[in-house]
Amino acid sequence: MPQTLSGPNFPAVTGFDLQNLASLALAPSGTSPYKTTYGNVAPRLGLAYQLSQNQAWQTIVRGGVGIFYDLATSEAGNAAEPGLYPFGAAAYGGGTFPLTPAAAAPPPITPPTATNPGEVFAVDPHLRLPYTIEWNVALEQALGKEQGISASYVGASGRRLLQTAALLDLNPSLGYASLLTNQGSSDYNALQIQFQRRLSHGIQALASYSWSHSIDTGSAGSDALTSNMFVLSAANANRGPSDFDVRNAFSAGITWDLAAPHFNAFMNRVLGGWSLQSLFQARSAPPVDVSDTNLYEFSGGLYTDVRPDFIPGVPIYLYGSQYPAGKAFNSAAFTNPPVDPTTGLPLRQGNVSRNALRGFGAAQWDFAVHRTLPIHETLKLDFRAEAFNLVNHPNFGPPNGQWGSSLFGLSAQMLGQSLNGGSTGFSNSGGGAFNPLYQIGGPRSMQLSLKLIF
Repeated sequence: MPQTLSGPNFPAVTGFDLQNLASLALAPSGTSPYKTTYGNVAPRLGLAYQLSQNQAWQTIVRGGVGIFYDLATSEAGNAAEPGLYPFGAAAYGGGTFPLTPAAAAPPPITPPTATNPGEVFAVDPHLRLPYTIEWNVALEQALGKEQGISASYVGASGRRLLQTAALLDLNPSLGYASLLTNQGSSDYNALQIQFQRRLSHGIQALASYSWSHSIDTGSAGSDALTSNMFVLSAANANRGPSDFDVRNAFSAGITWDLAAPHFNAFMNRVLGGWSLQSLFQARSAPPVDVSDTNLYEFSGGLYTDVRPDFIPGVPIYLYGSQYPAGKAFNSAAFTNPPVDPTTGLPLRQGNVSRNALRGFGAAQWDFAVHRTLPIHETLKLDFRAEAFNLVNHPNFGPPNGQWGSSLFGLSAQMLGQSLNGGSTGFSNSGGGAFNPLYQIGGPRSMQLSLKLIF
């Protein structure tokens, strides 16, 4: 369980009942956020059987199954979010600059009370370690001595996965509570086919194809993305395609070491050592979640991703050259779910399921020319010319899924930039994302390199 070496302890709570959280309150300082669990045994079994021992036509069947546990501390850092007790406090107000010393003073960190409602991150005291059961069955067939093909069925089921719920105005003492639970689940099934050729006659190749489907109730444990948040009224309310669900994916790479013509030693030195590398990737479209920007909270203070309703008979997609990549979501196909006339809050979740729509697929061809020039027995010069997205094929980022926004249904970024900053358009390089030049979906770029090997 998470612990602090110095400073305040991680918060613990009492009254953690997902059916009735009205009595949720902070436990005395020093109480463990959740209990240490034992008996998390993770057995694994693998078998292989050779059906045919013919050297040029070997056939092997493989299979395996295993249980894998994750740590529950992966979301512990959310407790240190600014403004959450006991690691911080927040104050809101206006004024003019420069601020007075009193206005600029940091607010004191005090426990939430009825007279001073606060914000807290709480963990289910009965939290258990999340786990995944994984299994696979594969048939490998040799095609001669240097190459082979394999077909695999791969599956996984995640249970007790970490998922966060958030509630506003939970009770007089808590204006906001972020609740970490074990309510998440996931399922993955895939057919994976691979062709591999080992280096022979200067050529090696690897090609892979997967036909898969990933379903879950949330693709992340935190509440940073509201579409992944747990809905208290129904554990499977958000069950749908995973954020990373790509049904079809294909990649192929080949390396060809060019043979030098046998004229003389000088020509062999000039024309030898060249090789070509080629990589092609293609995939179908990932899902896009549609949220209703007019609504953000359900009755009872549940803060989550509110989705709209479909309008029957209205086309969901629009096509034409006036839209980026020739495709857009139709704003007229959606409407607000029914709302309470008194509070203005939705009475139910919209009938647009989580991650219901699809944006754009992607395809890219990368190419490189490489040469190793021997200078001395222990000294070599390595030259490489690389082109990414050689044909400059345009790949578009996912359309905006915020219904009610002026940009709804339109792709506003190329794929490489959207992977860097997400659908918001803000750069996320500092958050672990790659620069657009170093991942799929950017414009054509080229680079030259020299490396001295000694």
